[in-house]
Amino acid sequence: MKALVNGRENTNPGVFDRGLAYGDGLFETMAVLEGRCPFWDRHLRRLRRGCEALRLPLPEPALLRDEAQQLIGTESRAVLKLILTRGEGGRGYRHPESVQVTRILMRLPWPDYPPQNGQQGVQVRFCETRLARQPALAGLKHLNRLEQVLARNEWQDPAIAEGLMLDEQENVIEGTMSNLFMVHNDTLYTPDLSACGVAGIMRERILELAAAEGIRSVIEPIAKSRLLAAEEIFLSNSLIGLWPVIRLADRVFAAGSVSRALQARINRDYGLS
Repeated sequence: MKALVNGRENTNPGVFDRGLAYGDGLFETMAVLEGRCPFWDRHLRRLRRGCEALRLPLPEPALLRDEAQQLIGTESRAVLKLILTRGEGGRGYRHPESVQVTRILMRLPWPDYPPQNGQQGVQVRFCETRLARQPALAGLKHLNRLEQVLARNEWQDPAIAEGLMLDEQENVIEGTMSNLFMVHNDTLYTPDLSACGVAGIMRERILELAAAEGIRSVIEPIAKSRLLAAEEIFLSNSLIGLWPVIRLADRVFAAGSVSRALQARINRDYGLS
Protein backbone atom coordinates (compact mmCIF):
# COMPACT_ATOMS: atom_id res chain seq x y z
CA MET A 1 0.00 0.00 0.00
CA LYS A 2 1.13 3.53 -0.77
CA ALA A 3 -0.64 6.67 0.43
CA LEU A 4 -0.58 10.44 0.14
CA VAL A 5 -2.06 12.69 2.84
CA ASN A 6 -2.45 16.24 1.58
CA GLY A 7 0.07 15.51 -1.15
CA ARG A 8 2.76 13.99 1.09
CA GLU A 9 3.67 10.35 1.51
CA ASN A 10 2.04 9.38 4.78
CA THR A 11 -0.29 6.76 6.22
CA ASN A 12 -1.33 8.61 9.38
CA PRO A 13 -3.82 11.49 9.22
CA GLY A 14 -4.13 13.58 12.40
CA VAL A 15 -5.78 12.04 15.46
CA PHE A 16 -8.10 15.07 15.68
CA ASP A 17 -9.35 14.68 12.11
CA ARG A 18 -13.15 14.86 11.88
CA GLY A 19 -13.18 11.93 9.49
CA LEU A 20 -11.79 9.75 12.27
CA ALA A 21 -13.84 11.34 15.06
CA TYR A 22 -17.23 11.63 13.35
CA GLY A 23 -17.06 10.02 9.92
CA ASP A 24 -17.33 13.58 8.57
CA GLY A 25 -16.31 13.02 4.98
CA LEU A 26 -16.65 11.09 1.73
CA PHE A 27 -14.77 8.45 -0.19
CA GLU A 28 -14.46 6.94 -3.65
CA THR A 29 -13.07 3.50 -4.51
CA MET A 30 -11.81 3.31 -8.10
CA ALA A 31 -10.54 0.62 -10.40
CA VAL A 32 -7.06 1.22 -11.85
CA LEU A 33 -6.32 -0.57 -15.11
CA GLU A 34 -3.20 -0.04 -17.22
CA GLY A 35 -2.25 3.17 -15.46
CA ARG A 36 -5.66 4.85 -15.59
CA CYS A 37 -8.97 5.04 -13.76
CA PRO A 38 -11.58 4.23 -16.44
CA PHE A 39 -14.38 5.97 -14.54
CA TRP A 40 -12.46 8.87 -12.98
CA ASP A 41 -14.89 11.52 -14.27
CA ARG A 42 -17.91 9.67 -12.89
CA HIS A 43 -16.29 9.25 -9.49
CA LEU A 44 -15.40 12.94 -9.42
CA ARG A 45 -18.96 13.95 -10.31
CA ARG A 46 -20.32 11.87 -7.43
CA LEU A 47 -17.67 13.30 -5.12
CA ARG A 48 -18.71 16.81 -6.12
CA ARG A 49 -22.38 16.01 -5.40
CA GLY A 50 -21.39 14.61 -2.00
CA CYS A 51 -19.34 17.69 -1.17
CA GLU A 52 -22.28 19.92 -2.05
CA ALA A 53 -24.61 17.86 0.16
CA LEU A 54 -22.22 17.93 3.14
CA ARG A 55 -21.09 21.51 2.49
CA LEU A 56 -17.55 20.24 2.21
CA PRO A 57 -15.08 22.21 0.05
CA LEU A 58 -13.97 20.19 -2.97
CA PRO A 59 -10.21 20.38 -3.64
CA GLU A 60 -9.14 21.43 -7.11
CA PRO A 61 -9.95 18.52 -9.46
CA ALA A 62 -6.62 19.01 -11.25
CA LEU A 63 -4.78 18.59 -7.94
CA LEU A 64 -6.69 15.39 -7.15
CA ARG A 65 -5.97 14.02 -10.61
CA ASP A 66 -2.24 14.85 -10.37
CA GLU A 67 -1.93 13.18 -6.97
CA ALA A 68 -3.91 10.17 -8.18
CA GLN A 69 -1.65 9.79 -11.20
CA GLN A 70 1.41 10.07 -8.94
CA LEU A 71 0.14 7.03 -7.02
CA ILE A 72 -1.16 5.08 -9.99
CA GLY A 73 2.00 5.34 -12.09
CA THR A 74 1.97 2.48 -14.57
CA GLU A 75 0.10 -0.03 -12.37
CA SER A 76 -1.61 -2.60 -14.57
CA ARG A 77 -4.27 -3.44 -11.98
CA ALA A 78 -4.86 -1.82 -8.61
CA VAL A 79 -7.40 0.04 -6.50
CA LEU A 80 -7.30 3.79 -5.84
CA LYS A 81 -9.15 5.01 -2.77
CA LEU A 82 -9.79 8.73 -2.36
CA ILE A 83 -11.00 10.09 0.99
CA LEU A 84 -11.96 13.66 1.80
CA THR A 85 -12.61 14.74 5.39
CA ARG A 86 -13.45 18.08 6.96
CA GLY A 87 -10.00 18.11 8.53
CA GLU A 88 -9.19 18.91 12.13
CA GLY A 89 -11.79 20.88 14.04
CA GLY A 90 -11.54 20.28 17.77
CA ARG A 91 -14.37 18.82 19.86
CA GLY A 92 -18.07 19.01 19.07
CA TYR A 93 -20.24 18.34 16.05
CA ARG A 94 -20.43 21.90 14.75
CA HIS A 95 -18.27 22.57 11.71
CA PRO A 96 -15.18 24.65 12.40
CA GLU A 97 -15.40 28.17 10.99
CA SER A 98 -12.33 27.61 8.83
CA VAL A 99 -12.26 24.24 7.08
CA GLN A 100 -9.00 22.76 5.84
CA VAL A 101 -10.04 19.63 3.99
CA THR A 102 -7.89 16.55 4.47
CA ARG A 103 -7.39 14.62 1.25
CA ILE A 104 -6.12 11.06 1.41
CA LEU A 105 -5.27 8.93 -1.60
CA MET A 106 -4.29 5.27 -1.28
CA ARG A 107 -3.12 2.74 -3.84
CA LEU A 108 -4.20 -0.74 -2.79
CA PRO A 109 -3.85 -4.22 -4.27
CA TRP A 110 -6.63 -5.51 -6.50
CA PRO A 111 -9.12 -7.66 -4.51
CA ASP A 112 -8.67 -11.39 -4.78
CA TYR A 113 -12.12 -12.05 -6.25
CA PRO A 114 -12.48 -15.47 -7.92
CA PRO A 115 -12.87 -15.12 -11.71
CA GLN A 116 -15.90 -17.41 -11.60
CA ASN A 117 -17.87 -14.72 -9.73
CA GLY A 118 -18.36 -12.87 -12.98
CA GLN A 119 -18.22 -15.89 -15.25
CA GLN A 120 -20.59 -18.26 -13.45
CA GLY A 121 -22.33 -16.04 -10.89
CA VAL A 122 -22.43 -15.83 -7.11
CA GLN A 123 -24.44 -16.95 -4.11
CA VAL A 124 -25.83 -14.18 -1.88
CA ARG A 125 -27.88 -13.95 1.29
CA PHE A 126 -30.21 -11.53 3.05
CA CYS A 127 -28.74 -9.62 6.00
CA GLU A 128 -30.49 -9.03 9.30
CA THR A 129 -28.96 -5.56 9.77
CA ARG A 130 -31.29 -2.89 8.39
CA LEU A 131 -30.35 0.34 6.65
CA ALA A 132 -31.73 3.42 8.40
CA ARG A 133 -33.70 5.79 6.17
CA GLN A 134 -32.05 9.22 6.05
CA PRO A 135 -32.81 11.21 2.86
CA ALA A 136 -30.18 13.85 3.68
CA LEU A 137 -27.46 11.22 3.27
CA ALA A 138 -29.13 8.97 0.69
CA GLY A 139 -26.99 8.19 -2.33
CA LEU A 140 -23.80 9.57 -0.76
CA LYS A 141 -20.61 7.55 -0.34
CA HIS A 142 -19.99 9.01 3.12
CA LEU A 143 -17.58 7.65 5.71
CA ASN A 144 -20.26 6.29 8.08
CA ARG A 145 -20.26 2.59 7.13
CA LEU A 146 -21.10 0.87 10.42
CA GLU A 147 -24.33 -0.61 9.06
CA GLN A 148 -22.33 -2.32 6.32
CA VAL A 149 -19.69 -3.45 8.83
CA LEU A 150 -22.36 -5.10 10.98
CA ALA A 151 -24.06 -6.68 7.97
CA ARG A 152 -20.88 -8.04 6.43
CA ASN A 153 -19.93 -9.75 9.68
CA GLU A 154 -23.18 -11.72 9.84
CA TRP A 155 -21.65 -14.55 7.80
CA GLN A 156 -18.28 -16.27 7.41
CA ASP A 157 -19.13 -18.81 4.71
CA PRO A 158 -16.71 -18.16 1.79
CA ALA A 159 -19.31 -19.55 -0.62
CA ILE A 160 -21.48 -16.48 0.04
CA ALA A 161 -20.08 -13.59 -1.99
CA GLU A 162 -22.37 -10.80 -0.81
CA GLY A 163 -25.19 -9.91 1.57
CA LEU A 164 -28.29 -7.95 0.60
CA MET A 165 -29.50 -5.21 2.93
CA LEU A 166 -33.09 -4.08 3.46
CA ASP A 167 -34.40 -0.85 4.92
CA GLU A 168 -36.73 -0.53 7.91
CA GLN A 169 -39.75 -0.88 5.59
CA GLU A 170 -38.49 -4.26 4.35
CA ASN A 171 -37.53 -3.01 0.89
CA VAL A 172 -34.32 -4.47 -0.57
CA ILE A 173 -31.87 -1.59 -1.11
CA GLU A 174 -28.37 -2.84 -1.98
CA GLY A 175 -25.56 -5.21 -1.12
CA THR A 176 -23.03 -4.47 1.60
CA MET A 177 -20.60 -3.35 -1.13
CA SER A 178 -22.72 -3.34 -4.28
CA ASN A 179 -25.83 -2.11 -6.02
CA LEU A 180 -28.63 -4.47 -6.95
CA PHE A 181 -30.62 -5.09 -10.14
CA MET A 182 -33.37 -7.53 -11.06
CA VAL A 183 -35.03 -8.47 -14.34
CA HIS A 184 -38.71 -9.35 -14.70
CA ASN A 185 -40.72 -9.54 -17.93
CA ASP A 186 -37.85 -8.04 -19.95
CA THR A 187 -37.71 -4.98 -17.68
CA LEU A 188 -34.70 -4.03 -15.57
CA TYR A 189 -35.42 -2.84 -12.02
CA THR A 190 -33.13 -1.28 -9.45
CA PRO A 191 -34.12 -0.06 -5.97
CA ASP A 192 -35.10 3.51 -5.22
CA LEU A 193 -32.25 5.10 -3.24
CA SER A 194 -34.00 8.34 -2.26
CA ALA A 195 -34.08 7.41 1.46
CA CYS A 196 -30.91 5.32 1.92
CA GLY A 197 -28.23 3.44 0.04
CA VAL A 198 -25.25 4.40 -2.13
CA ALA A 199 -25.79 5.59 -5.70
CA GLY A 200 -22.97 3.66 -7.35
CA ILE A 201 -21.20 4.92 -10.44
CA MET A 202 -21.55 1.46 -12.02
CA ARG A 203 -25.27 1.54 -11.27
CA GLU A 204 -25.44 4.83 -13.20
CA ARG A 205 -23.47 3.33 -16.09
CA ILE A 206 -25.64 0.20 -16.23
CA LEU A 207 -28.80 2.31 -16.51
CA GLU A 208 -27.19 4.17 -19.42
CA LEU A 209 -26.17 0.92 -21.10
CA ALA A 210 -29.65 -0.52 -20.65
CA ALA A 211 -31.10 2.47 -22.47
CA ALA A 212 -28.55 2.02 -25.27
CA GLU A 213 -29.49 -1.67 -25.55
CA GLY A 214 -33.21 -0.86 -25.69
CA ILE A 215 -33.85 -2.43 -22.28
CA ARG A 216 -36.61 -0.73 -20.31
CA SER A 217 -35.45 0.21 -16.80
CA VAL A 218 -37.40 1.27 -13.72
CA ILE A 219 -36.21 2.73 -10.40
CA GLU A 220 -38.68 1.95 -7.63
CA PRO A 221 -38.99 0.22 -4.23
CA ILE A 222 -38.41 -3.54 -4.44
CA ALA A 223 -39.92 -5.77 -1.77
CA LYS A 224 -38.15 -8.97 -0.77
CA SER A 225 -40.91 -11.11 -2.28
CA ARG A 226 -40.59 -9.32 -5.63
CA LEU A 227 -36.86 -9.89 -5.72
CA LEU A 228 -37.30 -13.61 -5.09
CA ALA A 229 -39.76 -13.77 -8.01
CA ALA A 230 -37.28 -12.18 -10.45
CA GLU A 231 -35.98 -13.97 -13.53
CA GLU A 232 -32.48 -12.54 -13.20
CA ILE A 233 -30.61 -10.76 -10.40
CA PHE A 234 -27.18 -9.17 -10.57
CA LEU A 235 -24.85 -6.99 -8.52
CA SER A 236 -22.55 -4.16 -9.56
CA ASN A 237 -19.82 -1.85 -8.36
CA SER A 238 -16.78 -0.20 -9.90
CA LEU A 239 -14.43 -3.07 -8.98
CA ILE A 240 -16.55 -6.15 -9.64
CA GLY A 241 -18.25 -4.76 -12.72
CA LEU A 242 -21.27 -7.08 -12.86
CA TRP A 243 -21.79 -10.34 -11.00
CA PRO A 244 -24.87 -12.45 -11.84
CA VAL A 245 -26.63 -13.94 -8.82
CA ILE A 246 -27.26 -17.68 -9.11
CA ARG A 247 -28.60 -18.42 -5.61
CA LEU A 248 -30.50 -16.40 -3.00
CA ALA A 249 -32.31 -17.98 -0.06
CA ASP A 250 -33.81 -21.18 -1.54
CA ARG A 251 -34.07 -19.79 -5.07
CA VAL A 252 -31.76 -20.64 -7.97
CA PHE A 253 -31.35 -18.10 -10.76
CA ALA A 254 -29.79 -18.14 -14.20
CA ALA A 255 -27.26 -15.64 -15.49
CA GLY A 256 -29.69 -14.56 -18.19
CA SER A 257 -29.52 -12.65 -21.44
CA VAL A 258 -29.96 -9.19 -19.91
CA SER A 259 -27.19 -9.75 -17.37
CA ARG A 260 -24.83 -11.09 -20.01
CA ALA A 261 -25.56 -8.31 -22.51
CA LEU A 262 -24.85 -5.62 -19.93
CA GLN A 263 -21.81 -7.45 -18.62
CA ALA A 264 -20.32 -7.56 -22.12
CA ARG A 265 -20.78 -3.79 -22.49
CA ILE A 266 -19.15 -3.15 -19.10
CA ASN A 267 -16.19 -5.36 -20.05
CA ARG A 268 -15.71 -3.19 -23.13
CA ASP A 269 -15.68 -0.11 -20.90
CA TYR A 270 -12.82 -1.69 -18.98
CA GLY A 271 -11.03 -2.75 -22.17
CA LEU A 272 -11.48 -6.43 -21.32
CA SER A 273 -12.98 -7.48 -24.63
